[in-house]
Amino acid sequence: MEVITGGITILLLGFVTRRLLGVPVGWPRTIVVSLTVLSVMGGVGARLGNDLGWIDAQRQLTPGTDPLAMSLVYVLVMAWSVAVGLGVLVILEAMVPTGSLPSPVGVLRDLPARQRRSRRYVRIVAIAARHGLGGFLRARGPVRVGDDAPRVARSLRLAMSDAGVTFVKLGQMLSTRPDVVGPAFADELGRLTSQVAPQPWAEAERTLREELGAPPAEVFAHIDPEPLAAASVGQVHAARLHDGSSVVVKVQRSDARRQVTADLDIMRRLARQLERSTRWARSLRVVALTEGFAANLDEELDYRVEAENTEAVRRATTGTVQVPRVHHDLSGPRVLVMERARGRELSRAGTVLAGLAPPVRGELARALLAAVLRQMFGTGVFHADLHAGNVLLDDDGTLTLLDLGSVGRLDKVARTALGRMVLAVDRGDPVAATDALIDVLGRPHDLDDRELERELGILVVRYGSGPAGSTRLFGDLMSVVVRHGFAVPAQVAAAFRALAALEGTLRLLDPDVDVVGTTRALGEDLFGDRLEPAQLRAGLEEQLMRVLPVLERLPRRIDAIADAAQHGELRLGVRVLADPADRSFLTGIVSQLVMTLLAGAAAVCAVLLVLADGGPLLAEGVRLLPVLGVTLFLFAFVLAARALALAFRHTGEHEWGARPRP
Repeated sequence: MEVITGGITILLLGFVTRRLLGVPVGWPRTIVVSLTVLSVMGGVGARLGNDLGWIDAQRQLTPGTDPLAMSLVYVLVMAWSVAVGLGVLVILEAMVPTGSLPSPVGVLRDLPARQRRSRRYVRIVAIAARHGLGGFLRARGPVRVGDDAPRVARSLRLAMSDAGVTFVKLGQMLSTRPDVVGPAFADELGRLTSQVAPQPWAEAERTLREELGAPPAEVFAHIDPEPLAAASVGQVHAARLHDGSSVVVKVQRSDARRQVTADLDIMRRLARQLERSTRWARSLRVVALTEGFAANLDEELDYRVEAENTEAVRRATTGTVQVPRVHHDLSGPRVLVMERARGRELSRAGTVLAGLAPPVRGELARALLAAVLRQMFGTGVFHADLHAGNVLLDDDGTLTLLDLGSVGRLDKVARTALGRMVLAVDRGDPVAATDALIDVLGRPHDLDDRELERELGILVVRYGSGPAGSTRLFGDLMSVVVRHGFAVPAQVAAAFRALAALEGTLRLLDPDVDVVGTTRALGEDLFGDRLEPAQLRAGLEEQLMRVLPVLERLPRRIDAIADAAQHGELRLGVRVLADPADRSFLTGIVSQLVMTLLAGAAAVCAVLLVLADGGPLLAEGVRLLPVLGVTLFLFAFVLAARALALAFRHTGEHEWGARPRP
């Protein structure tokens, strides 16, 4: 019975403490604190009863004891038990906030995964140390690499390559964000590849059987067990269908999904920890970046998405440049079957290129650039990784685009703004190019418009001089963007990165290709039709349909404003703190201020009452004024503890990057 009574008392004490504190506190720590405080304050109450002569040595009530005074004192002891519990919880919340440590049940449940993560942590740290990056793992604050940026970037690329598919994909994603990692790291990480030893045929065959629902020997007339190429996500096998068509079969590695899931779990935990502990991670919104990367990687692991991307790019590509056709009936989440393209990779097609006349090579380069620009500005879906290894050149001069797992997407607003930039470059107008750049990227708060116009004007003049000056067009444009503090959206960064990678591929086709001149000529074809009367009329009609309801109401509203001004009834109403979030924020500040003032005033009054002489007696040796002072000091303590708890909570939300306001 005593155990049940004690348990109920502890739970009641914990409930009252949580309610008075006013912030969410974990029940485990509340129960532990309540048990500890109740034990200590129980001893204090017994000692106080002995000192006042209310309880004898046999723990019996002394005859003549005033029950009212004893009850009042013990109520105060219980109340101070709650107050002491509040103080301990406030200190714990300040030092170790609720939720910062896993629960015991969660620790036991997560123990196997924790062991796997630990082994992976050790391997990643070992890889980093092997490539000379161990010092960066121990750094507490920001690290300035300075002139060592190229060397550190190369070490980071090699370490990411050794760490596996997830880190390779992370590096490739970071290479599209020079505004985050800097141009040197973006250039180096853009060279990441994921070539690894192939998976045994038995593993690949099991995956094919699971995805196709039948043995590969029944689905294909022939399939080569030796892969044509192998990467960290999958490998490609040559095959032939029963109708005689030559195809390639892309099979995902059996351990790819498991490895990616484990690495993404580590990255999410690391991102949350960085946002809690560092200001730079909060400014970069590392958690949001990680979640976006995880979503993109999940898409890449689903070959159905790649099949859809391939079809979208294929519809926007015609003529000399082709995209293989996908056999959707044989493809699935982990298997992709496509027609086999003929030719050699451009990076290995030196012999074929040497046999082509310069005009033919120039036409091929212009056709490839035209195909990519039509993808970007036509459908908005474009190949985002057009390095020389992803382009095949056939003997008849046909170019085939491979590996559509990584594509970029531009919405209509971005396509229109980038199109305006192309037209501005064509006209040599840096002012229009600046306006288009600001429209597509957004204006930084400290942007120097004139300086940006001057730098874009220099680029227009430099790269308008001919082929020799156009080698670094898109790379230098991205450097200008980063230098002026633009936050580059991922879709636009992917477009710039794709064009920068495309420049190297175009150089292999034709070392003398005029990228700017070709882009200008194609810009006239791509955007010139938008200036034709029919297109202009369609655009105006579309805009008119959107603003027509406003125009219909405009005369009536103007008439109402003029009538009110004529009669002296025109008023301007401004609601201060109209946003509920603003009102909530101000209410919280005022509440904390009021609680703090009340706590201070109550504490001063309590000290005066405790130190006061005289006053009526409640019992022998117990005066009323000190009891009132102790009671008032109790209220001051509770108010101060509540104010501190709320202050610590709001400070924690600010430091961890939480956003209390929408």
